[in-house]
Amino acid sequence: MNASSASLSGAGRAPAYRRLIGFTAVLTLALIMLGAWVRLTDAGLGCPDWPGCYGKLTPTQAKSDIARAVVEQGGEHGPVSMGKAWREMVHRYVASGLGLLIIAIAVMGWRARRRLDQSPVLPIALVGVVIMQGLFGMWTVTLLLKPAVVTLHLAGGMLTFALLIWLWQRQQPRWSAVDERALVRLRLLAQGALVLVALQILLGGWTSTNYAALACTDLPRCQGRWWPDMNFEDAFHVFRELGRTDDGEFLPAQALTAIHLMHRLGAICVSAWLGFLAWRVMKVPGTRGFGLALLLMLATQFSLGLSNVWFSLPIAVAVAHTGGAAVLLALVVVLNFQVAQARLTH
Repeated sequence: MNASSASLSGAGRAPAYRRLIGFTAVLTLALIMLGAWVRLTDAGLGCPDWPGCYGKLTPTQAKSDIARAVVEQGGEHGPVSMGKAWREMVHRYVASGLGLLIIAIAVMGWRARRRLDQSPVLPIALVGVVIMQGLFGMWTVTLLLKPAVVTLHLAGGMLTFALLIWLWQRQQPRWSAVDERALVRLRLLAQGALVLVALQILLGGWTSTNYAALACTDLPRCQGRWWPDMNFEDAFHVFRELGRTDDGEFLPAQALTAIHLMHRLGAICVSAWLGFLAWRVMKVPGTRGFGLALLLMLATQFSLGLSNVWFSLPIAVAVAHTGGAAVLLALVVVLNFQVAQARLTH
């Protein structure tokens, strides 16, 4: 991938700022995967209050409260246990640290705005996004894992990551030895890819938060049929409780099937679009390496999705699938940034 030399406004003038953004982006990716692990191990209510754990700073300090809850729920297979409490609280600790880092980025971005010749709007907007993330984190617990809230919490994490990648790209040298005119011609394809990946992430989040990942356990069919019985009305009713319909009845299996199958169909659409985009990127002089990276990540993500079904949702694979979605999003964001930069001169 030829992505060095040339110049981008502000690149190289504030190495500490650039490193801080890069570190924060990596931490955000880790936090997204940590959140997936918490959700997949049913630890989201490991500490049923917020921001502490039974009013304490650590689960160790709340040991007696946790022990009492374990007895009341009839064992450690319920929502509360010491292990689940620690997983949930570590997620909160890391999220708090991430918030402080983003505030530091906003402060540094404001102070260096003239030297970098960059608007501080994006770093400041990131502070607003992370505040909303904190609220969604609270509501995830207080509203008892309501699917819409948990999905928006995941989407907020992905948005934070995407904005950090865009901000990090602003500090990097512009791609060199690239046919920028050919790159600009990919604008609509790249923008379409960003929209499709974002929608597929929402579908994936909805599948995960409704625990619909194993509603279909065979491939390529679902329940032995190409188009099984499905209930779309209850499947995509946003304002409902976990596992319930809008009327308070148990969510039917047909609704989970509808959620799962729509995520599968979304994966096919996204794969076709991104595969074509990667092929077009590889044909642009100077971007073959990036196109190959995009294609490889797409294949990896598709394989992880298939593995979730084939191997009955192993936690490591499911967490990697969430991380893969974030990396795929990052690559599409990078491409859109570079296309936008090329448009400035063509």
